[in-house]
Amino acid sequence: MPLSLTATVQHFPIAGAFTISRGSKTTASVVTCQISDGKVTGWGECVPYARYGESLESVLAAIEAVRSSIEAGLTRADLQKAMSPGAARNAVDCALWDLEAKKSGKRVHELVGTTAPGALTTAYTISLGDPEQMMVQAQKYSHRALLKVKVGTADDASRIRAVRQGAPESKIILDANEGWTEDNLAVHFAACAENGISLIEQPLPAGRDQALASIAHPVPVCADESVHGTDDLKGLAGRYDAVNIKLDKTGGLTEALRMRAAAEALGLKIMVGCMVGSSLAMAPAILVAQGVDFVDLDGPLLLAEDRKPGLRYEASLVFPPETSLWG
Repeated sequence: MPLSLTATVQHFPIAGAFTISRGSKTTASVVTCQISDGKVTGWGECVPYARYGESLESVLAAIEAVRSSIEAGLTRADLQKAMSPGAARNAVDCALWDLEAKKSGKRVHELVGTTAPGALTTAYTISLGDPEQMMVQAQKYSHRALLKVKVGTADDASRIRAVRQGAPESKIILDANEGWTEDNLAVHFAACAENGISLIEQPLPAGRDQALASIAHPVPVCADESVHGTDDLKGLAGRYDAVNIKLDKTGGLTEALRMRAAAEALGLKIMVGCMVGSSLAMAPAILVAQGVDFVDLDGPLLLAEDRKPGLRYEASLVFPPETSLWG
């Protein structure tokens, strides 16, 4: 039967506000893609990101541009050439995976050729604020095994100390979101080492991160904004020790799986991350995240209300999706 594709915008209020070095937001706005053969429907979700020149309107337009090709049976392999990497392709790619699973009666992990996924320890994100606020938040979530802490100011040493004081037993990832400079890099690296930080994510702006090649890394440094897909990996040599794979950057599960294999071959540590979205956006990433070094798939935990059905979260664990959600 011929396929039909629809793409819609949905808004999920965030519990409080989500603040990083580039600003705050109180709503997660996503694009949901549905591809149906009249009997079953495949679902995918993406989060447009202004940092990469994306908007709800541009993502909807990009999906609309391939509608006729998708409805005519464009394959997932050909989709990688028909659309550029990014949020729009992510929604379509994941919807095609879900559709194939439902039509075949198999789970997506079977189609990929891997064992059934298990529960993962995910980070929980603490927004950027003044040191006292961040220490209070760290104390509140100090029972969690892994915290991801947003920093990215000219003076984060006090924030690093405050968070460690608030959560003395938790493993901590810092995410500077390109907010540090060459001038304050050494003092921030020293504070990270002194406070047992496990990973530093994107300290310098993408394209202006050469200083990372000439300074010792007392803590592993992870590329986020500096890496999008597989072809970017070799350019990280000497500057980064790890990569953050996000489906909204790679343009879907297909490229994310390819990128993971290539990163492993290069000896890079791997983090699988997310934008702030619903459980539908996290579900495909759980397959990529099996066995990686760091998992940050807490998007639904930051929402005032997730979509239903959603993923199951218990303590610091996130569990694989049920078929009623995806895959």
